[in-house]
Amino acid sequence: MNMIVAADKNWGIGKAGQLLTHLSGDLKYFKERTMGKAVVMGRKTLESLPGGRPLPGRTNIVLTANPDYKKEDCVIVHNKEELCEKCAEFPADGVMIIGGATLYNELMEQCDSLFITKIYEEFEADAFIKNADELPDYKVVWQSEMQEEHGIKYQFFEYKREK
Repeated sequence: MNMIVAADKNWGIGKAGQLLTHLSGDLKYFKERTMGKAVVMGRKTLESLPGGRPLPGRTNIVLTANPDYKKEDCVIVHNKEELCEKCAEFPADGVMIIGGATLYNELMEQCDSLFITKIYEEFEADAFIKNADELPDYKVVWQSEMQEEHGIKYQFFEYKREK
């Protein structure tokens, strides 16, 4: 299992159920990293996607406590145990957690790789993840060149969990 997220200087990831900023380069990177894989998200994250629809070309696994929740073209799970059983059906590198903050923070330290876009700005956020640089079992194994869009600088990082 892996995760992919964009975070600002304070490890903020969202505000009022939306991304902090839209960077086309980051969205392209997200698509490249998740296409053909299982993407794991909470219900609110699914509903925040364009049209509230699942992402095409991916198996959309949605975690919700609501036993009656149904969504076309999604696999619905209701607890962490069901989630782990469903994720076990895919290769370890074929599962990507895509949000929200609760799911990231609960599962981050179980991930093999963390794909983090570091945005070198500070935004007003109400959703935060743990600071990956402070996780003792992870180290940066790759980082991209500096990117810039609309005056906002950012970089892609890959962290690997040391076994």
